[in-house]
Amino acid sequence: MSVASVAPRRRLPDWLRVSLPRTAAYAQTRALLAELRLHTVCESAQCPNHFECWGQGTATFMIGGDRCTRACKFCAVTTAKPHPLDEAEPARVAEATRRMKLRHVVITSVARDDLADGGADHFRRTIEAVRALNPGVVIEVLTPDFNENETAIETVLGARPQVFNHNLETVRRLTPLVRSRATYERSLRVLRRVKARQGDGGFTKSGLMVGLGETEAEVMEAMKDLRGAGCELLTLGQYLQPTRENLPVVEFITPEQFAHYAQTARDWGFVHVASGPRVRSSYQAGDFSPNSAVKAGQVPAQD
Repeated sequence: MSVASVAPRRRLPDWLRVSLPRTAAYAQTRALLAELRLHTVCESAQCPNHFECWGQGTATFMIGGDRCTRACKFCAVTTAKPHPLDEAEPARVAEATRRMKLRHVVITSVARDDLADGGADHFRRTIEAVRALNPGVVIEVLTPDFNENETAIETVLGARPQVFNHNLETVRRLTPLVRSRATYERSLRVLRRVKARQGDGGFTKSGLMVGLGETEAEVMEAMKDLRGAGCELLTLGQYLQPTRENLPVVEFITPEQFAHYAQTARDWGFVHVASGPRVRSSYQAGDFSPNSAVKAGQVPAQD
């Protein structure tokens, strides 16, 4: 039985219904990305916010191609044998950042388990190219787990992104159903290693989807685990079924519940929290400024 046959797609509640603006800025962003032959997670993952973001002249660049070696059941990115890395891609991402006048750029990638370093050096080259052409830009990366390859993680950190994001995605119990190859504990270990290496020189970030059948207690456990791993920035958003081949939505979480999660996260010491039905890992990422943020007091690791 396919994933799609588990349940029909559910109608969106009012708080998730948005208009689809097609402003001049949207058209300009789309044309620029096409001209520079760049992939975005906005399109490849069918993000519901991409009309808004492109309309504001922002986008999340997805490097390493548009074919992923994993088959996570929440994600619409194509699973297939990837093409060779495009060696000119870092320069094009840098040029797009310049022409879009971005002050905060988010760079993510498909999982590249076919590469020995998981694409880490491609991240490094992209970060360095973006910084060289755009002095002062805040660089945030959203990475896969690199199969917990320490050298790969060090390669990305060595390029000094101000924000290192790796998503936990879901609660412990649902991880085997939702994610492909990745594990709950491995993601926490990656975040711990990143924080230990960063010290006070950067911020770690992670995100959770809700509405997949998790309980409130399980979400709270995941947030505690992230704080225990040293994670400082948190996003929580509603899972939406991108295609009929992906997992169905079990529940639509109310804005009030998202507000409750956000307040709890702040009480536990997260420096910045974005929590709401439409929040995604890089949605309004520029609202957080590493240069002006005052780090909150750390909470002790949770058992």
